[in-house]
Amino acid sequence: MCLGKRAVLLAAVAGALLSASVARANGDPASDYLLTQNVFLPFTQTIDQNEVKRLDALLKEANRQHYRIRVAIILSPSDLGTAFSLFNKPQKYSEFLGLELSFVYRDRLLVVMPKGYGSSVNGDPDPKAAQVLKNLPPPGRNATKEVEAAIVAVQRLAGAEGHQLKVPQTAGGSTSRDRITIAAAAVAGAALVAAFVLYRRQKRSPQA
Repeated sequence: MCLGKRAVLLAAVAGALLSASVARANGDPASDYLLTQNVFLPFTQTIDQNEVKRLDALLKEANRQHYRIRVAIILSPSDLGTAFSLFNKPQKYSEFLGLELSFVYRDRLLVVMPKGYGSSVNGDPDPKAAQVLKNLPPPGRNATKEVEAAIVAVQRLAGAEGHQLKVPQTAGGSTSRDRITIAAAAVAGAALVAAFVLYRRQKRSPQA
């Protein structure tokens, strides 16, 4: 083969590989995110960040207790990319996604969709987990509700395997602590003002 034809062939092969790589990256977003992260979240709706922090903290606590699990929160078909036909088929999608991740991650996977849940391990169905999840109510089509449902689901799944998981107290607690601090400061300030007013009134009152 002449040098020119060989260069053309190599360029064609490189282009095909690049196109496949780009298609893979855009095909199923969760399979890219969950390679390095514990949670995949929907793109299309605002989510209460306190609930996201609580879920993230719970998954870190699960890992600390050697209960590895990753979670995909799916709100709409657009979150599935080219796998949109698996929307509201959480069990099938959990197996599909588990296989997509299996060259890097081979442990537990939880999928939360508006109509229910799916679970797999290394792309295989997990009958014990399925039994636990079927007793949980569907979260509905609200991203924050799905995150809250994922927290409950992870705790139930872990409990079935002897791990009692609680959301760490520091997770999502900064807002509450800030409100308490502000309220305490307001009360203290009001008390100081009242004391000052009382002092001035007593000072101005005529001597008996």
